[in-house]
Amino acid sequence: MLSFLRPSCLVLIFCVLIYSFATCILRAQQAQAPASHFPTTEDLRHLQSIGGPQLSPDGKQALFTVVDATADGAKAHVWVVATSGSDKARQLTFSPPADKRGEHNPQWAPDGTAIFFLAHRGEITQLFRLDLRGGEAAPYDLKIVPPVDESKERNAIPPPGAEKAAEKKPDEKPADKDKKADATPEMVAIDLSGYALSDDGKWLALWARDPQTPGEKKQSDAKADASWVNHEKHGTRLYLAAFKADGALDGSLKAVAIAPDVHEAVWSPAGDRMLVLTEAPNDLSDLGPAGAAWVVDATTPDKPVKLETVPATVGGGAFNTNGNEIVFSAATPEDAPPGYDELFALAVGNATAKPVRLSAGFTGQLNAGSLFFAPDDFVVVQAGVGTRTTVVRIALNGKAPPIPVDLGAPVISGITTNRKQTGWLWLAESGAQPQKLCFAQHLGDGCTALSLPEMAPAILRFVEPELVQWKSDGFTIDGLIYLPPDAGPAKKVPLIVDVHGGPFGAFENRNDAFVAFLVGHGWAVLRPNPRGSSNYGVKFAAANKNDLGGGDYRDVMAGVDAVLAKYPLDPSKMALMGYSYGGEMAAFVEGKTDRFKVIISGAPVIDQFSEYGTERGSWYDRWYFGKPWEHLDDAWRQSPLAGAAKAKTPFLLLQGQSDATDPLGQAEEMYRGLRQEGVPVELVTYPREDHGPLAIGMFGRPSPEPWHGYDARQRVVEFLEKALGTDAAKTETAAQSSASR
Repeated sequence: MLSFLRPSCLVLIFCVLIYSFATCILRAQQAQAPASHFPTTEDLRHLQSIGGPQLSPDGKQALFTVVDATADGAKAHVWVVATSGSDKARQLTFSPPADKRGEHNPQWAPDGTAIFFLAHRGEITQLFRLDLRGGEAAPYDLKIVPPVDESKERNAIPPPGAEKAAEKKPDEKPADKDKKADATPEMVAIDLSGYALSDDGKWLALWARDPQTPGEKKQSDAKADASWVNHEKHGTRLYLAAFKADGALDGSLKAVAIAPDVHEAVWSPAGDRMLVLTEAPNDLSDLGPAGAAWVVDATTPDKPVKLETVPATVGGGAFNTNGNEIVFSAATPEDAPPGYDELFALAVGNATAKPVRLSAGFTGQLNAGSLFFAPDDFVVVQAGVGTRTTVVRIALNGKAPPIPVDLGAPVISGITTNRKQTGWLWLAESGAQPQKLCFAQHLGDGCTALSLPEMAPAILRFVEPELVQWKSDGFTIDGLIYLPPDAGPAKKVPLIVDVHGGPFGAFENRNDAFVAFLVGHGWAVLRPNPRGSSNYGVKFAAANKNDLGGGDYRDVMAGVDAVLAKYPLDPSKMALMGYSYGGEMAAFVEGKTDRFKVIISGAPVIDQFSEYGTERGSWYDRWYFGKPWEHLDDAWRQSPLAGAAKAKTPFLLLQGQSDATDPLGQAEEMYRGLRQEGVPVELVTYPREDHGPLAIGMFGRPSPEPWHGYDARQRVVEFLEKALGTDAAKTETAAQSSASR
């Protein structure tokens, strides 16, 4: 019968059959493939992170670190990928089981033939060199004669010499034995904090904490270990060594004559001197800023020069391309929270020269962790501006406003280049776009995305937020709102208000798995940037001075009203949560309103009096409300505990037991107060967790604690689900089932 059909008909029938066959195969594949879903709490244990990109000296390769997922131990490893975009990334370093942190702080050798990195092997952190032409990574044997030995102090216990007397042979005179012991001081390996390589490949600078001497170890073993607070003689010191042509060190380490504590050293382009930044030891920074900047000549490390006109708030810095000027960050001279920094330039070699302000009036927050100098007398630096982070160019004469550089993504981080600026690397992301590693030959060119290992399962869904703005007390306030896909006129969804830490911080349009986790349960999330946030200029940053829980609380609540009026949200199903200052704001809200069904507070400040006396450093809080004993009414007004008698809303506290920033006692005070007031309250504490690490695990970033973050998320979901009446448990179970198919 087919013989009666025209050839064109035969072709048509054949195409229909092929299409049907292909459609069946595609449907079968789709049926087998797991469906995309928002992250579950278990998914968040399987997310890796990337950081620290470094461009090779020839611009042809990119070095970066990848931190394993929480479920895999959260170790860091060094990877490399070609900047051509044609090759897959490959892992360069691997850790033995005893190493719990992995390899970190990688740097290219100046000639590009090797990489350096730090890793904890045995009892100390060592510097390793890996020759890329072949061979295994090998550590440097870095030893010094300890500059401090507290076991020989006058009041040491056991007294100095007691052990020698007990071990003295009958025919040996004590003086003779002491002379033998002192003749050859014992060299001790150092535990590195950081290092810097000179661009000419001749010098290695490194800084390390004073090592424990054999005598001090014996004291510790004997439990003669009293601690005299703020009388510590050990510190972090700077050392210098020269390289041989083969990468080995030429001779022993030389101590640089700068008192501790050293926390950064940056080489000049010529490799002949360093900019060294220090912080005074023994908690002097609690009395006021205690930083200092020095210039050290590599050939005369015993003659450092202090830069007397650099302010004590100095942060990061670098030499310009000619080496005759430094640019550094320091606190703005205007009244603003500690951490609000500007950029300054200072001529080197002129003892009376004063720093020149480069970024006065900039309505953003500069991040001077990396500074790069353009050939046209501009410096390139990262900056947070509103809910975005970008890169700006700032004129070195200080006479022009910063110029933004569009790199094509809402959030840019890790911007870097090499000395010859033969290319640029950066990380780019947004709410719906996971981080990618970008390369461009020129700053401002489009992104060439480089190959990365899988940071997260490709089937995970994320959501792009919408920028929303509202007015509050004359301020324009920004917020980011994240809506679940099924929100609409026919379905109003619950709202979770999430308040950031700081308070000098800001929410930005980053790829945030924790937000996606919440949205996946059918909840909208509002992240406001109330007054006191960074990224909006000095006036905005300082607007909550002596007013914590006042104007910023009104900003948050005005934002709630703004989004309720604009989006499909259920005003009868709202919750508020926050961590650090966000946890403090959560506690303020507890005593000010009953509009929320539940409140969740992570690592909060509850009582400004007890917090001030027990936290790690009080300078930050002192700017906001002064010394509590001199401002009793102000301190109590800004203590969430003052509102405990008015509290009604069910409250969940999540707290690290080793938190030194907002100590455990703060959460315990709130728990006791609410419990005795008859308010439903729960307190969950996590052993070993400090302030930042608990947040890292809770919000889904890699953590060495395998289950704390998982547990915290479970409790958050159960607390929210019970109050908001959502079907969260079913959503979570369905997503996990889908992911396992």
